[in-house]
Amino acid sequence: MKELDSHAAALRHNHDGGHDHGADHHRRAHGAPATQSKLFWALLFTLACLLVEGIGGVLAGSLALMADAAHMLTDAAALAMSYAAVRAALKPATGRLSYGHHRWQVLAAFVNGLALLVLAVWILFEAAQRLLLRPHVQGAVVASVAVLGLLTNLGAFAVLSKGESNLNVRGALAHVGSDIAGSAAALIAGLVILATGWMPVDPLLSVVVAGLMIRSGWGISRESAHILLEGAPAGLDLTEVEPLLRSAVPELQSIHHVHSWSLADEQAMVTLHATIRDGADPDQCIRGITRELRRRFSICHVTVQIERNECDSTDSCELHGKPADPSRSTEGA
Repeated sequence: MKELDSHAAALRHNHDGGHDHGADHHRRAHGAPATQSKLFWALLFTLACLLVEGIGGVLAGSLALMADAAHMLTDAAALAMSYAAVRAALKPATGRLSYGHHRWQVLAAFVNGLALLVLAVWILFEAAQRLLLRPHVQGAVVASVAVLGLLTNLGAFAVLSKGESNLNVRGALAHVGSDIAGSAAALIAGLVILATGWMPVDPLLSVVVAGLMIRSGWGISRESAHILLEGAPAGLDLTEVEPLLRSAVPELQSIHHVHSWSLADEQAMVTLHATIRDGADPDQCIRGITRELRRRFSICHVTVQIERNECDSTDSCELHGKPADPSRSTEGA
């Protein structure tokens, strides 16, 4: 049996998961170009729809069209930012950015969600003013332009929906989905005005669109903020990890200092300290821990620090609020 030196705990990585690391990186490397292509085409669709609805909204005097055009302006900026973030994520890691540039995608999604919320507030303000002033709206122009906008947005949605999706693509889908709702609302407003001449339908349907935007924006912002704040990945309850590992790995006595976070929404990571039983093989214990985390939670990025006695590192104990024993000379590497 391999014994650990009494003056240094062994910090070991998942050696048997090398193939999984390689496959994971390979999948992300080949998925990025597809994501770039989807975002690029969605951006072109959105820019075309923006021009059509912007001009039509001014000509018709329709808040529903102008609100949707303003929404698409924000969407175009968001899609351009997402496209740039995906390209940046392909850059290799550096000494200053050891994890690479993957977090740009999460940051872009967070900004996209906030943009939806801000724009929704602006539409609500404009709708309140329109309900008071009751401006004239040309229903025929609104309906015609809305049909073109709806078809264009459906094309962008179809492009983004193909294949796998990540947080960045879901953020773009949320934007385009609310664009579809905006175009549909503008179409309904135009048809109602043509049929009845009732002008308040235009700002009222804009309020409905704003509500949908708030819902989408809040969801994307909350999910991306959770990743940026190093929250545990979805579906992983850290309180369940120790009993699961202890039952699966007989050599394991206990675990502590367990941390889990996501580099991006598809890249979960775990670090932990493992106290093993006397005479246990550290490498066998590491293999068991990493195998179980991969099997139960699909986590391949695992770092395990093996210890004979719990909390050997003075700094580590102080960091986690446990009283350190200054008489111990053992340090965790």
